[in-house]
Amino acid sequence: MPSTTWADAQGLCTFVDASPSPFHVCATVSMLLTGNGFTELHETDSWPGEPGRYFLVRGGSLIAWSTEGVGRTAPFRIVGGHTDSPNLRVKQHPDLSSAGWQLVGLEPYGGAWLNSWLDRDLGISGRLSVRVGNTVQEKLVRVDEPILRVPQLAIHLSEDRKGVHLDPQRHLNGVWGVGTERRSFIDFVAERAEVPADAVLGWELMTHDLAPSALVGTEQDLVSAPRLDNQGTCYAGTQALLSAAEHPGDQVPVLALFDHEEVGSMSDRGAFSDLLSTVLERIVLGRGGGREEFLQTMAGSICASGDMAHATHPNYPDRHEPAHHIAVNGGPVLKVNQNLRYATDAAGAGAFALACDQAGVPLQRYVHRADLPCGSTIGPITASRTGLSTVDVGAAQLGMHSSRELMGARDVRAYSDALAAFLTPTA
Repeated sequence: MPSTTWADAQGLCTFVDASPSPFHVCATVSMLLTGNGFTELHETDSWPGEPGRYFLVRGGSLIAWSTEGVGRTAPFRIVGGHTDSPNLRVKQHPDLSSAGWQLVGLEPYGGAWLNSWLDRDLGISGRLSVRVGNTVQEKLVRVDEPILRVPQLAIHLSEDRKGVHLDPQRHLNGVWGVGTERRSFIDFVAERAEVPADAVLGWELMTHDLAPSALVGTEQDLVSAPRLDNQGTCYAGTQALLSAAEHPGDQVPVLALFDHEEVGSMSDRGAFSDLLSTVLERIVLGRGGGREEFLQTMAGSICASGDMAHATHPNYPDRHEPAHHIAVNGGPVLKVNQNLRYATDAAGAGAFALACDQAGVPLQRYVHRADLPCGSTIGPITASRTGLSTVDVGAAQLGMHSSRELMGARDVRAYSDALAAFLTPTA
């Protein structure tokens, strides 16, 4: 495998391992942006009017853009994605005990493939709300210790030795000790976060698999990692924005990464919120435009909604549309659904196909089987909320929504290059 391709794939592994929660994704992307000349802005402050490289964070969501070298009336080119992944999250009263075991109450977030979370060493990550005097401050927390494990039932105890149906209420609590005296899990997390336990007022905590990401296969041409859906896009989109900032074109490149896609995006920082449209309008206003100029700019803008795509599964080829084979290491994927589970139309397809051609990477076209329900993305939400022309794209993978997923190592660079070309199209 070429050294540049290996470096990009290894870069994705490093990115994923640094980002066990949506809040850590934003912290990792913020660090990469800051190191490349971007300045963090805050929504409560006045924003600078001069051209520059900027980003803001709202909880587990991040939007970044560059107006350097771009005309004042330039439209937007946006790469969208999401920072969250299905997992098991900590309940509000997590301290449980049963049959002499100490347990932590967990519940599924999103469409987690539950069996994949059994018998794994799990750490904890997320954020705490901490009282500091008369204020409340946010504290990121990450415990990379094997403190939790959700044990599988022994095959001898199942009714037919074919496994059990997992009840998310009863079967997913995590073991973290033995004994009859209950311990406070939140007190434990507070200690690891180096904050007083009685100062913790709220939390968003989730489990993560502790096995590190890796390049696998005899040729190391595959990436085995958690959270590829959708940190594969977060990484590729960040690399694309950095490239676009260094090589400005005729449009304003924007990266929009949203939390809560896996549960419908209905939050203050999800794709259904006003976050993206508000930021885009403030960019126009800050550059001297008004409401009319903003609406004109939006009419000429386009968004590529990036999310991972289903590779054709070698053990289940019958679950895929037979005329639309999707290969790992086969290039970016254009996703089309006639019932608008994906937002792609002919115009959007043309824009992304042209970007792939300009980047020199192959393009694959995905259609879901008509007799199976199709998942969705932030694409239709973004299109309907903002009026932006939107196209759904991704990179191929296996094991989507599993605690561990698989994609092609060569696709990391190809996906990044295609998104970079989309952000800065050649005239």
